[in-house]
Amino acid sequence: MRNPFKNIGPGALIAAAFIGPGTVTVCTLAGIQFGFTLLWAMTLSIVATIILQETAARIGLVSQMGLSQVLRTQLPPGILRKFILGLVLAAIVLGNAAYEGGNISGGVLGLQALGNSGVFFVEGIPVNGYSFLIGGIAFILLYIGNYKVLEKVFLVLVILMSLSFVITAVLTEPDVLELLKNSFIPSFPDESILMIVALVGTTVVPYNLFLHASLVNQKWKNKTDLPAARRDTIVAVILGGLVSMCVIIAASSLNGENVNSAAGLAQSLEPLYGSAARYCIGLGLFAAGITSAITAPLAAAYVAQGCLNLEQGLKSRYFRLTWMIILFLGVTLAAFGIKPIQIIQFAQIANGILLPVIAGILIWLANRTELLGSYRNSKFKNAVSLFILLITVILGTRAILSVLGIL
Repeated sequence: MRNPFKNIGPGALIAAAFIGPGTVTVCTLAGIQFGFTLLWAMTLSIVATIILQETAARIGLVSQMGLSQVLRTQLPPGILRKFILGLVLAAIVLGNAAYEGGNISGGVLGLQALGNSGVFFVEGIPVNGYSFLIGGIAFILLYIGNYKVLEKVFLVLVILMSLSFVITAVLTEPDVLELLKNSFIPSFPDESILMIVALVGTTVVPYNLFLHASLVNQKWKNKTDLPAARRDTIVAVILGGLVSMCVIIAASSLNGENVNSAAGLAQSLEPLYGSAARYCIGLGLFAAGITSAITAPLAAAYVAQGCLNLEQGLKSRYFRLTWMIILFLGVTLAAFGIKPIQIIQFAQIANGILLPVIAGILIWLANRTELLGSYRNSKFKNAVSLFILLITVILGTRAILSVLGIL
């Protein structure tokens, strides 16, 4: 009997990476504030993410290198290469270290929705024990250093996350025709522009591009596997986008209520749709948190490895040291409720600059015959990619202006 999971690759990890606690929160707020009307923004996000992730995966598979390695070898020596590699290191490594506490905290909120708070006191200081549980699971999976193990674990977690949010959306009994209409016909309710940008921005994530390019050559070694890698990317991104849509749909049933987080969504849905809704949201949020808590340090380690030309391999000393530092910082920040605001703001600015820069470089790399040969971009892909580049410029500008307090 044919194994339906045989050709599943790193797509599961990529889908899990962009459906983190931040995405769930943004989608919750979008649903509560605007109902179904911004579902089309998620459709746009799915298309943009497929284009960018397919390009990154194609470059990784054909070159058999991670994206940061490709940048180091393809960019001309000098100030430009140093600037771009430095920007990548700052945005991805430092950024993921700052965000890791939020990833773990998101998983903690999911567990808290299922039961008790998990808080204990050390000399009067509240400490969240769930943070150590999530950090411990992430540590074990990363330390094993086996791509196939990660792939299988993430497949299970993505299925759990998908079922959790899909069931929650179904429980709210949405109007299917309204869903379809709002998924494909753009509308711009009053004061919705920033939310539209946030929905696209939480899906089109720079570190996923680096993670995908690095993971795809762990799974496939031959250029003839490119169609399988492309299918894996498309299916995973669409699935991830649909999960995000389900969060919006579930939150839409509380239109106008004062809910400001995914955990609040779980509490608010329970009186309306029973304890099943709370458990589904809790499990989904836990899965979103723990998957992002694993992929963020993993991506940072791959980036550091490529930018600094370090020893290759999931079990190499510096690779492990990088993800260990990020995971340790994340657990510490989450356990003690610390929010490194200034570091997060710096990371947001760095990512705001990096997103359009790396999108532009991806287009350049995808057209280099010396790198990709006959697998370079077609004219149609270039046209679509340039449109996506424009979107990334808008997203990056918005992120920077937001941090500076202009928006």
